[in-house]
Amino acid sequence: MSIALTEDQQALAESIAGFTSRHVSSESTRAEFEDLAAGVWPSVWSHLVEQGILAMHLPAEYGGDDAGLVELAVVLEETGRGLMPGPLLPTLLTSLVVARHGGGDLCARALPRFAGGSTGACATTPKGLAAVRRRDGWQVTGTTEPVLGALSAEHLVLGAEAPEGTVWFLLEPAERDAVKVSRQPGVDLSRDIGSVTAEGLLVPFDRVLSVDSTELRSLAAVLFSAEAAGIARWCQENGLGYVQVREQFGRPVGSFQAIKHKCARMFIQSRLMSAAAWDAASAVDQDREQFAFAAASAAVTCLGGIAELGLETVTLFGGIGYTWEHDAHLYWRRAMSLATLLGPAHEWEESTGRLARVTERTRAVDLTDEPAGLRARVAETLGEIVSAPQAERRRLLAEAGLVSPHYPRPYGLAADPIAQVVISQEYERAGLTQPSTVIGEWALPTVIAHGTERQRERFVMPTLLGDIVWCQLFSEPGAGSDLASLKTRAEKADGGWVLNGQKVWTSSAHEADWGICLARSDVEAPKHKGLSYFLVDMRSAGVEVRPLREANGGYLFNEVFFDDVFVPDECLVGRPGEGWRLARTTLGNERVSMGSGMSGPRENPARTAEALGVDGPAVVRDIGVLTAKVNSFEALGQRAFVRQLSGLQPGAESSVLKVVSAWNAAEIRGKELSWLGSRAGVLTGEAGDAAQALLSVPPLLIGGGTSEIQLNVIAEQVLRLPREQVR
Repeated sequence: MSIALTEDQQALAESIAGFTSRHVSSESTRAEFEDLAAGVWPSVWSHLVEQGILAMHLPAEYGGDDAGLVELAVVLEETGRGLMPGPLLPTLLTSLVVARHGGGDLCARALPRFAGGSTGACATTPKGLAAVRRRDGWQVTGTTEPVLGALSAEHLVLGAEAPEGTVWFLLEPAERDAVKVSRQPGVDLSRDIGSVTAEGLLVPFDRVLSVDSTELRSLAAVLFSAEAAGIARWCQENGLGYVQVREQFGRPVGSFQAIKHKCARMFIQSRLMSAAAWDAASAVDQDREQFAFAAASAAVTCLGGIAELGLETVTLFGGIGYTWEHDAHLYWRRAMSLATLLGPAHEWEESTGRLARVTERTRAVDLTDEPAGLRARVAETLGEIVSAPQAERRRLLAEAGLVSPHYPRPYGLAADPIAQVVISQEYERAGLTQPSTVIGEWALPTVIAHGTERQRERFVMPTLLGDIVWCQLFSEPGAGSDLASLKTRAEKADGGWVLNGQKVWTSSAHEADWGICLARSDVEAPKHKGLSYFLVDMRSAGVEVRPLREANGGYLFNEVFFDDVFVPDECLVGRPGEGWRLARTTLGNERVSMGSGMSGPRENPARTAEALGVDGPAVVRDIGVLTAKVNSFEALGQRAFVRQLSGLQPGAESSVLKVVSAWNAAEIRGKELSWLGSRAGVLTGEAGDAAQALLSVPPLLIGGGTSEIQLNVIAEQVLRLPREQVR
């Protein structure tokens, strides 16, 4: 998955990827190492100019294509994936800052030069330079911290600290000799880096840019994060390709579970980086606070993890990956450069943490194609329901098709994703909470898709009305994640089936009316083939429910025993032996619900810390890291949703979201205890609630398939790694 989301963006990504593969190779880049470090433009530069890549984001009046920041991020992701040598990143950042914040005359002079192939470099901190206001401009003195692309740059954007605040300004080619640029030995061998020294440099007022440090660094964070996402994709894809063919002990190393899990984690991390970079680029036209928040979060997610991902890749290749001849270290070097040049990681963590305390990340949904008249009709219906007595509202909502509007008529409104958003918005405007059928949200899609008309009539509408409560009878003591190994037997009898066996970890079985149950109806068939899908009346003779006390002291889960439980034929869904196929419909709905955050409130580490009364620099940094993870996870979910709205096929988001949401929840709960210290040792007050919250985490890590099983699913079904061979 790349940053590109729409069809046009995907076409752009393919075009840039093709361009990069034609004009850049490991051999050509290695041959130019010394020239690149000295600031010589790479051989690919003229081709970049010819293709208009340097100008695409610039205004049309200056020779550009008026492309947005997301499109620019797509370009940098693909060129990063191809390890494009030379000053592309610093040049695009410089021209972007000038285009957005330069005066009219300055833009008229500088931007056509950028469109024509002129290079640039942009400092991302004013540290090292001091400015004093004079009658004709600002007098600047000092030496900058390392600036990417400084030697090869014809234009320089620099910042200097003044008593009045930070001053950012542009030095044009004619003024380039007024400063001294000193070469520095860069970690990244494929582009130059240097420090800039000014001695009493006078900067005219018309060279000053109308940008502050937060805005400039936010723009830099987006572009750096986009390139980091490209590096991450190369690492993930090439590491995966290697373990698919590398053999040890007579089999591919990719069949070893430890390697599969490592590849799955790298895949998840790469996806989150692309999502975070996309989110930050998409936020540029939102308000200032939202853009700064999204950009800082992207920096924490992408720049904070890319160097580690590079190291993981080197070790995934083993000894061969650590040799000079292999390209892995070149990408690792680029990753280390990106991770460091925007400043220490803790600064971005602190920035994200501070912003999380005053705002929440919001994302607009494009509903330009919403069905005509739907909003007005839904608003009118909900308005009438709000005025009805409380006891009547659920029935009215169900009869209007508004409990589960995505269900086909007559149970719902056959609402597509756009219509569902409209309906959700109108619920919020009406001050109503959309009802949930809880386990019914997993069970009813199976009944609707595969059940008989009689089954639909009997179960769907009563569930929507709230008259039927469901539980899920899948897991067994010896068949948790491996449902195909379940042993509960279903033997054919006159007019139905007789069930014997045991289920476990059954949520709310003690209060359920009906359960969806998998049982083995053919012991001779292969284990996936011999299962059938039953609807079980939980009040049937022979059903015994025993509550299971959890580590947190609660009783959410139950054991359920079947002792000659009779299930009539009319409660078999589908045909005998089709249970596994039908169960996948149920499990798919479960994973989407849990992974998308629909199963609980939105995580907000900043609000949690505030409620617990904890503060301090370490807490703020923790909030920043945790919030960045939440934001990237939500951005991934948003991208999946946008794909649905666009009619595109979903990707691997459901499995990724399931894993990441559970990890995030566990990490947040663990941090809460670390913040509280000794106060968390007692089960009273806010501290006690935090301890209880951590004790309640395991169901998130286990339910719907453990995180480890989900990693296997990603590795085997998404990444196509071979199953581990059992000897």
